Amino acid sequence: MFEPKFKYTNNIVRLLTKISAAREVILNSPLIPRWEVTLRREAIIHSAHSSTSIEGNRLSLEQVSDLAQGREVMVTRKDKQEVLNYLNILENIGELIKGGSLCEQDVLNIHRIVTKDTLDNPDDCGYYRNRYVVVANRLTGEVFFRPPKNEDVPGLIKDLIEWINLEEAKKLDPIIEAGIFHYEFVRIHPFVDGNGRTSRVLAALILYQRGFDTKQFFCLDDYYDSDRQAYYKALQSVDQETLDLTNWLEYFVEGVGISIEAVKERVARLSSERLRKAERGQIVLTERQMSIVEFLNQNGKITAGDISKMFKISRQAALKEIGKLVKLEVVALKGKKRGAHYILS
Repeated sequence: MFEPKFKYTNNIVRLLTKISAAREVILNSPLIPRWEVTLRREAIIHSAHSSTSIEGNRLSLEQVSDLAQGREVMVTRKDKQEVLNYLNILENIGELIKGGSLCEQDVLNIHRIVTKDTLDNPDDCGYYRNRYVVVANRLTGEVFFRPPKNEDVPGLIKDLIEWINLEEAKKLDPIIEAGIFHYEFVRIHPFVDGNGRTSRVLAALILYQRGFDTKQFFCLDDYYDSDRQAYYKALQSVDQETLDLTNWLEYFVEGVGISIEAVKERVARLSSERLRKAERGQIVLTERQMSIVEFLNQNGKITAGDISKMFKISRQAALKEIGKLVKLEVVALKGKKRGAHYILS
């Protein structure tokens, strides 16, 4: 039976407390119900870009966004398919587990979705590795890690899944639980390819299932991608004799903290005191209107010309867009003609 080894350090406890406070701010924002679609979509797009980029995918964030909106992009078939697979699995994360608990077939199915039409050998898709692999630098050939033998993989995965379904595991903070699963899955390295992406999806799934990120507001993969060497170093920091996960968990929890703080700061900018005190309560804002309010919070005022440049639309369309916010009494017009501008009301 798998039994993780780690200890709660002062830093981990401090970070978990800070994360909990940030999460409450986000969930209690007066505007959050109307932002869910936008925040969720942005997080999914960033996750798809970052997680595939870590593995060598060459698509830019803008190209990933275009694919998410159904637009065509001129890229290699494999790069495009990797991103589409990741977008698909995150958009349907609530349907990945048929029963109430994660099972071995769920893991194989998730790998199958993540690697669909991207592997050199299609028979590796959704099946444990039948040949030995190592984790190495693609350029230098330096071996970073040697995973367990092929024949040990099924038993190790079975033990890990049994652990994640134990009541003892469910008593842990969901962030700690997801971090433990993430590392142990990468250590086992059950597949020929796609282990990193699959482990990150499974960690996100655990946070989703445990009720921590049911709205999918934040993107942990951006944290990994921002400093890939730190990500690999944290994974390699675990002593293979003791398998003490404390250092890895400090890194993992810090990543969740940074990611959720970024969401909290954005929500705080958009949820100004003026909007909180609005008599109408929750105000319906479109994605463009959210961007306008954010611009106003940062710059104090905005003009029709600013809006036209921001969204690459005509001046007439910009005036129509800001006019909606005037009617909602979110912004007010100041000045006339060339001096006309808008401020938060």
